[in-house]
Amino acid sequence: MAKKLVGSLKLQVPAGQANPSPPVGPALGQRGINIMEFCKAFNAKTQEMEAGAPCPTIITYYQDKSFTMDIKTPPASYYLKKAAKLKSGGSTPGRATAGSVTVAQVKEIAEAKMKDLNATTIENAMQIILGSARSMGIEVK
Repeated sequence: MAKKLVGSLKLQVPAGQANPSPPVGPALGQRGINIMEFCKAFNAKTQEMEAGAPCPTIITYYQDKSFTMDIKTPPASYYLKKAAKLKSGGSTPGRATAGSVTVAQVKEIAEAKMKDLNATTIENAMQIILGSARSMGIEVK
């Protein structure tokens, strides 16, 4: 018999740094998920990623207290800020530029994000990343 699905939960956890402290612990604890088991499994799956990169994670939990997790790639804004060497995006996007990235950097970001984007070709994925850059006030040279 299949496991009975109870629900799902979305968290953004830094790669390799899941621990039982807030916000992870309370979010999992109130749903009856084993916190330490999640932390160990998450940290093991994200150890090859850059430490501290924010990873959107969808946790599906079942009635027998088991769970599965789907770890996505870090958001495009994280990659864009890193490529443009910025702490945050622009305060007035569309009016002032906060930084700039090259077309090669945009292509590299699109290739890294390809599996999570709704795009069939690398060119379409680059257009999605360009839209994110524009909304952050980052120009592409």
